[in-house]
Amino acid sequence: MTHFAYLFERFPSFGQTLCYREVAELDRRDITPPIFSIRNPKDEPSQDWDMCIVKRVHYLPEEKELLDDVRRASKKGKVTSEIITALDEWGRRTDFLRLYQAVYVGLRLQQFGVRHVHAHFAGMAARTAFWIHNFFSITFSFTAHANDIFAPRDFEIGLDKLVDTSRLIVTETDYAAQFLRERFPERADRIHRIYNGLNLAEFGRTDFSSTSPLIIAVGRLIAKKGFADLIRACGLLAESGKSFQCEIIGEGQLENELRAQIDQLNLQDRVALSGAKPQREVRQRLAAASVFVLPSVIDAHGGMDNLPTVIMEAMATGLPVISTDIGGIPEMVVQNETGFLMRPGDAVALAGAIEKVINDRSLAQRLGEAGYERAHELFSIEKNVCDLCAAINAGSGD
Repeated sequence: MTHFAYLFERFPSFGQTLCYREVAELDRRDITPPIFSIRNPKDEPSQDWDMCIVKRVHYLPEEKELLDDVRRASKKGKVTSEIITALDEWGRRTDFLRLYQAVYVGLRLQQFGVRHVHAHFAGMAARTAFWIHNFFSITFSFTAHANDIFAPRDFEIGLDKLVDTSRLIVTETDYAAQFLRERFPERADRIHRIYNGLNLAEFGRTDFSSTSPLIIAVGRLIAKKGFADLIRACGLLAESGKSFQCEIIGEGQLENELRAQIDQLNLQDRVALSGAKPQREVRQRLAAASVFVLPSVIDAHGGMDNLPTVIMEAMATGLPVISTDIGGIPEMVVQNETGFLMRPGDAVALAGAIEKVINDRSLAQRLGEAGYERAHELFSIEKNVCDLCAAINAGSGD
């Protein structure tokens, strides 16, 4: 039986539905690991979360209450002198709260008899898990995703220390696994590729029946998603007299900039920024679409997509996918088989690929059907959660 705990920076989170799906699939199997979340995801768009799962989440206290809790535990003799020394030596250096959070969670893991903790992202939660391991000899693992490995932030407990200390490193594409193995060859045997999973039964199938072709895109309105290129491509399609509508679902810091671009190209009646939507509505919009487009680019800081969940969702809906050939995207989108791949930043090629798909319904259906089959082969949540449990259990003594 898998016996571990989860540690998240924020759970459940609108922007990290892949984490929730993983927990929900374990729950469906009656595997209910304790869930700790460093932050409470307040003021997020509402989602169809299972409240039984949400009620299980143990949210860590804010700074003052956290420090008081650790001091009380120390006075009661629950905290070793080695831990107290480490807290004193670290003082108020950067990231000092991770040490206190580690004490808070570690004491509770001891009470639960849990000897392993799994974090998502090589960030705040993984750094806290690092200290849990240091203080309590509780092993840890983490799932690395995209910017956390391609453009990691500079912390004293950095990616190198996390990889060196963790029992297992999971990442979601062969591309990312190879990237990590090349950077950390001495830890190559600990690095496992496990694709993110979807509950494929949740997704309806598109029937390509919309009168005017609907181009759909989903993602945060940030540079690495490349939505400026999609809007430029829509401008080219409009110039050539094509009939279409384009909807970009998501919110983010580039919203005003993208709206200004839409106005500048006189695309107000063609391109809509419709904001963030609950998963149920996203699935409905995908099923109403003709093609899914995500023109990902590498941003100025080296940030890039790895395995965008929205591409998997589009494939599960039976949509042809047009994207770019970066990160792990080519592991999902097979050129001329499930969709088309461009070089990043090429709005002309993007427009050409979109035009090809919306002009030829039989081509769109053929690409979409192949994508649907590939999604079922690679992205089943049941299979991928099985793989994760097996990886966590390996060497744990369970």
